[in-house]
Amino acid sequence: MHFLCIKSLINMINIAVFASGNGSNAENIIRYFKENGEIRVALVLSNKKNAYVHTRAKNLGVPSYTFSKEEFDKGDPVLQKLQEYRIDFIVLAGFLLKVPEPILKAYPQRIVNIHPALLPKYGGKGMYGDQVHKAVIQAGEKESGITIHWVNEHYDEGEIIFQARCPVLPSDTPEELAQRIHKLEYEYYPQIIEKIAKRVCGGFDEKTSNSNNKL
Repeated sequence: MHFLCIKSLINMINIAVFASGNGSNAENIIRYFKENGEIRVALVLSNKKNAYVHTRAKNLGVPSYTFSKEEFDKGDPVLQKLQEYRIDFIVLAGFLLKVPEPILKAYPQRIVNIHPALLPKYGGKGMYGDQVHKAVIQAGEKESGITIHWVNEHYDEGEIIFQARCPVLPSDTPEELAQRIHKLEYEYYPQIIEKIAKRVCGGFDEKTSNSNNKL
C-alpha cells in the first residue's frame, strides 16, 4: 500500500530523516526547514539508540524514534511510525542500512540518499564516510563530490538526482577531503530535498539545476 502525500490535509509536507550516527547532516536539514512554511522535518529515526542524532533532534524540538534491524527489515513497525507522523517524504542522512522492500513499496520515488562521492564510483555496501575518502585518495582521483540519488533495492544504485564536485588535492588526508565534502552536503542537500519534495508532494515542476550537477 502506498502512503499518498497528504500535504493538503495538514498544509505541510512532512519529512522523516533516517540517520545512524552523529547526525550533523540531519541537524542541518532540520534547521534549514525550521522556518519553512511548506516543509518540515516531522520525525527523526535511527537504528541506534545511542546515536547522537537523537540529542540533536531533541535540542531542535523534533521527535525521534529508535528501531531494531529486525523491525526495519520487517517494515511494518517502522511504517506504522511513519504513518503516525503523516510522513510524505523520506531522507537518508548517514543511514547505513539498506531500505527493505516494504518501505520502498510504500514510498516509491519518495526516498532520497546522499553519498560522499561521485557515483557510480566508490559506492556499495561498506562504502561510507572515511572509507570512501580513503579509496578516492588512494586511487589518485583529481576530484570527488556528493551524489544525491533516489533509493532503490541496491546500495547506492538509484537514479542520480544531483551531483556537485570539489577538487582532491595531492596533499589531502581523508579528514581534509571530508571537510570539503561536508561543505557540499550542507549547502546542497537541503536545497535539493526542498525542490524534489515540492515536486513530488506539492505539484512543484521546477527541475533542479546547477553547473556542477548531473540530472
